[in-house]
Amino acid sequence: MNDLSTPMIEPTVVALGDKGLDITLADGQTHYFNYYWLRDNCPSSFSPVTRERSFDIFHLETAPIANAACVEGDALVLDWQDEEHTTRMPLDWLNTYAGGRTRRDPADLERQPWFGDHYPEVPRFSQPELVTNDATRAAWIEAMLVHGFTIVTDMPDSDEGLTQTAELMGGVRPTFFGTYFDVRTHINPTNTAYTAGALELHTDTPAEEFAPGIQFLHCRANTVDGGESLYSDGVAVANDFRARDPAGFKLLSEVPIPFFCEHDTYDARSRQYVIELDQHGEVSGLTISQHMADIFDLDQNLLDDYYPAFCRFGRMLQEEKYMMRFLMKGGECMAFDNHRIVHGRAAYTAASGDRYLRGCYVDRSEMRSTYRALVSEGRFKA
Repeated sequence: MNDLSTPMIEPTVVALGDKGLDITLADGQTHYFNYYWLRDNCPSSFSPVTRERSFDIFHLETAPIANAACVEGDALVLDWQDEEHTTRMPLDWLNTYAGGRTRRDPADLERQPWFGDHYPEVPRFSQPELVTNDATRAAWIEAMLVHGFTIVTDMPDSDEGLTQTAELMGGVRPTFFGTYFDVRTHINPTNTAYTAGALELHTDTPAEEFAPGIQFLHCRANTVDGGESLYSDGVAVANDFRARDPAGFKLLSEVPIPFFCEHDTYDARSRQYVIELDQHGEVSGLTISQHMADIFDLDQNLLDDYYPAFCRFGRMLQEEKYMMRFLMKGGECMAFDNHRIVHGRAAYTAASGDRYLRGCYVDRSEMRSTYRALVSEGRFKA
C-alpha cells in the first residue's frame, strides 16, 4: 500500500552547467546528465523505421549546451545553443539511466545449477509446438538461459527437421567441421567423436576464437550396446569449485590457456579461460577439452600451481554428484549451452546396432536476441 503521507516528488531542473544539467527526478534524488548524452539520445535522433540512430553527433560544430531546460508533463524539454533544435526527453528514459544504471536486459536471467539426478527434471518441448507457438518457443529459450540444457521431442526424422529447430533460435553457425556434422563411426576419423570409443567430458570447438554457443544434437537412431550420454553443468561444478578451492578458481578464471584443432585443411588456435565469468562476476560457463588442449606455453613456475588446479577441477567435473547419464532416443534433440554444459559419451559396440546423431550450432547472442524479441516490446516499438 502506498504511504499517502509521502508527497510525490515532481521532477524539476535544478541547475544548468557548462557540460550538463542537474535534475531532481521522482525518486527525490538529484541526478546529473551530460549534454552530449542528452543531445545524442534525443528521441528524434532515432529512425522510427530502422530503429537505428539517424542523428550523427560527429557533425556538430560545437559542443552541445542547453540554453534553457524545464519539465513539461512527462518530458524534460531542452533548447540548444548554436542549433535550432528542441529535445523532449521522456522522464522514464532519464529514470532508466540515472546514475549510470544499465538498461534492463530480459535475457539476463539467473542461472539455476543442476546435478547428476537432473534427468527427470530436464525441460522438454515438442518440436511441432515450438514451430507453431511463440509462447512455447519463448519458454524453451528461457529454459536454455536458466538451465542450459533442454530436450526437444517429436523431431522429424530428416536433415530439414534439425535446421528448422535450430533456426527457431537463430541462424545455423558453421565451424571448421562444416555447417552440420554427423556423429557416427568413421573409417578415417578426424575427431574422437567419430569413433566408438569413450569421449571425455568437454566443450566443443574450443580452438575457435569465438566457439559457438548453443549445440544441437539430433538423435536419428540409437540401437547400439553402450554409448550412454554424459552431461554435467559447468556452472554447478565451478560454483562449488570456487568454494572448495578459491585459489584454483582464480587461476582457471584469470589465466587463459591454448587450444588447437589441426587437420589437413585447417589449423585453428585460440586462448581461452577454463572458467568463464559474466558481467556480474558470476560463473557463466566453461571452455575445456583434454583432446583439444594445446601445449601449455605458460611460465613453468606458474604451471606449478596451474596444472594441479586444472587437474583438480577436471576430476571434479567427473564426480558422480554432477554427472547426468542417460541414453538418447531416436526422435529427440539435445539442445545445450556449449559454453556451460560439458558433454561426453561412454564407449559403445559399433557392430551391435545403429547410432547416428546429426548436429549443428547457433550463437548464444542470437538466442538471446530471439528471446528478447519474443518477450519484450523493445525500446522503439509502438
